[in-house]
Amino acid sequence: MSVIVSRALPDARDGLKPSQRRILVAMNDLNLGPASATSKCAGIVGETMKRYHPHGDQAIYPTLVRMAQEWNTRYPLVDKQGNFGSIAGLPPAAMRYTEARLSPIAALMLEDFKMDTVDFVPTYDEKGTEPTVLPSRFPNLLVNGAQGIAVGMATSIPPHNLGEICDALIHRQETLSFLGFPMAR
Repeated sequence: MSVIVSRALPDARDGLKPSQRRILVAMNDLNLGPASATSKCAGIVGETMKRYHPHGDQAIYPTLVRMAQEWNTRYPLVDKQGNFGSIAGLPPAAMRYTEARLSPIAALMLEDFKMDTVDFVPTYDEKGTEPTVLPSRFPNLLVNGAQGIAVGMATSIPPHNLGEICDALIHRQETLSFLGFPMAR
């Protein structure tokens, strides 16, 4: 049951489900940062499936598309090019026609990735490793929200404005003292 829960519910530390995390890591492996050219989504899906997620493209491509849709994600983690569907419910184009790269916010989530800041576990085929969580500098769970349904439990966290989240953190004395700022009087 813990496998079902871990796949269906996001991790509170980075706000991502394993499939989302694996796509972002695969895009990072392909050097698809915000300054790079976009790459065919079919290649991204193939790389994700090959290295991290052996469950088929039927799960990977819709997850990639959802992370790029601004009506589903307040601050998209994927910078899209091409037809990624519409708010009216029109489906996205096939993955061979669409392109993507990491958004600047996703790049922030991956910035300290190679600096031994998170734990890694073996991949499904034990030929590599993958992170258990991303070393996010961005409060993804609070800002983009999350939805998930697992056996006997569910979550639905609404998205919040990034500026309001930052203001709330700055006004908390606990946060300021933790970060080493002098206490306000």
